Amino acid sequence: MTTRTCRDWPILMELAPDLQFKHYSIAEAKLPSEVLVAVGGLDLDQAEVCCDLDHNVFHAPHTDPEVAKALAGSHWFELQEWARGGPGTGRSAIG
Repeated sequence: MTTRTCRDWPILMELAPDLQFKHYSIAEAKLPSEVLVAVGGLDLDQAEVCCDLDHNVFHAPHTDPEVAKALAGSHWFELQEWARGGPGTGRSAIG
């Protein structure tokens, strides 16, 4: 799979104009080890995550549900949480 800009970019730009969401395979994204352990049964080359890798923000509707659940339990933010105030508003950036 190649890295590509999310097809919902106009909507995503309204919610978080400073972020740039792209689709990655789990293998490409190089997610934290605790996330990889939690999704160990998935094919890491087939499962997708829609995210901004630089800011650790993912878009759950375009992310494999198991991956989204694992990311939500880590230091990553779901887009809606980020849009409500970003890091430090609602939970610790450490997770």
